[in-house]
Amino acid sequence: MPFSLFDSEGVHIEDQRFTWRDMVQKPISKLDDDAFTRVRVILLGALEQEALRFSHLAARFNPALRLPLAQVRRAEQHQATMVNWLLASDHSPLETTIAFEQTAIEVTAAVAQLEPDPYLAQVYRFGLLDDFDHLYRFSALLDRLEGKDANNILQSYSDILPGRPTLEHHRAPQDDLRNPYERNRASMLTKLHALTIVAAAARTHDYYMNIGPTFSDPLARQLYAEIASVKEQHVTQYESLLDPLESWIEQWVLHEAAECYNYYSCVAQETNHHVKAIWERFLDYELGHFHLAANCMKQIDKRDPAEIVNAGFAAPLPFRSQREFVRKVLHTETHLCANGTQFVTEQMESPATVLYRSQLNSDASPSESVAAGYKWEPGTEMTRKGTAPGVAPARYPTAP
Repeated sequence: MPFSLFDSEGVHIEDQRFTWRDMVQKPISKLDDDAFTRVRVILLGALEQEALRFSHLAARFNPALRLPLAQVRRAEQHQATMVNWLLASDHSPLETTIAFEQTAIEVTAAVAQLEPDPYLAQVYRFGLLDDFDHLYRFSALLDRLEGKDANNILQSYSDILPGRPTLEHHRAPQDDLRNPYERNRASMLTKLHALTIVAAAARTHDYYMNIGPTFSDPLARQLYAEIASVKEQHVTQYESLLDPLESWIEQWVLHEAAECYNYYSCVAQETNHHVKAIWERFLDYELGHFHLAANCMKQIDKRDPAEIVNAGFAAPLPFRSQREFVRKVLHTETHLCANGTQFVTEQMESPATVLYRSQLNSDASPSESVAAGYKWEPGTEMTRKGTAPGVAPARYPTAP
């Protein structure tokens, strides 16, 4: 049965209360909880931080919205804290990075299959191939620096294989822009998908920009710099899918609808009962935020929010391994490149991108260096037999 945003008004904003002890809950277990619980934590944390980012920007341009935005933003700040703090401190920064890439792969793959607009579905598949290779490069770095197997985090839901090589992801800015959906013609699901994926991309970019400088290993620092640059390209790509003609209030209503959609999806599939209670609580909170935004639309824009939120959620966004779909995309679309807003074969790639990429990679590629000789198999380089000091382990053969 479809879930309608208009069936419940949720919790009124004035009744959304927190304490510091309440805000910092028991974190999830790195190994005992299902990997998709962590995927949900990362995704919802991304949605909350996107809500804060949008709300601050909207307040700068809309005096009439400043108070309601500030009220909702305070609750979103505390929700973001509670959600993000569910990640346990036993995750190293690199292990958290592996989890971020798994989230990008599995969520983008799920959205790509549900997206009703063929062009936007192609955009998601195109970005998915970048994320897939990033997981491979960071897995190699985790093995080298910490002697850990990335599959301990992935729990066999996601493959560790090279995709479209990261050194080929660097594109000129004009080749990262895409055609936006049309606000009066696109389905509501299309709009919610775009907001979900841009939020996830922005959160990953911000994490890499903050974590990268904390490494002492020069190659690790370079790899984070390289992939953070690609993540900025992803934010540029996905935010360009949003129709710039949407009013600020229309965008706000859609942001709240997207949060409701994702919390609803997480409630439906969460296996950790403690975490599920948080998702249920925050779904009620987000319904309250949605109705506050909807009332602002009625009062200020003189529009009925049902004009844009014109359908229920037929089914939740699926949180499960998308391995077979990802393998199919790897097999059929790795050769695609960008030329302006279109996807083309390698022979038709934008000359501006070829020039830009050649300059960036002119003194070596960190992503190629870190994975030289790496092929994932169970275990880590520290378990390789026959490895002596000064001798490369079998998984990282020396050059002939």
